[in-house]
Amino acid sequence: MKKYAPLLLLFLFIMVAWEAMVGPSGVSVNIDGDELGGPVGALVGVLFAGGGLLIAGIVMLFVGVLLALLFAGLGVLAVGGLALGALVLALMVSPLLLPLAIPLAIVWYLASRARKQRAVHEAVKPL
Repeated sequence: MKKYAPLLLLFLFIMVAWEAMVGPSGVSVNIDGDELGGPVGALVGVLFAGGGLLIAGIVMLFVGVLLALLFAGLGVLAVGGLALGALVLALMVSPLLLPLAIPLAIVWYLASRARKQRAVHEAVKPL
């Protein structure tokens, strides 16, 4: 894997440089006959693609967990681990999921902050 990581990074850098030199690719999204072009079309396309990848990753994770619970064999556990690894890899590599990950991180932060405040409040209650 260590041999392929620099090649993969070089390939991704070449793709980014090519896009920067050639110019924008002219993304347009067609929704019910209405064409969205330019930055709005690119944003809508990125959100829909990221949402599809997120749903696919979650489905793979739950199917892996279900199979691990039904057929508690090492092979099925390995498949579940591979699905989890693929989900983590998709989260690290794909910039398409960033618009969905930012609100999720904000909600996660607010929920953990509320939970900590509730725990501190319950710990200080008089007897």
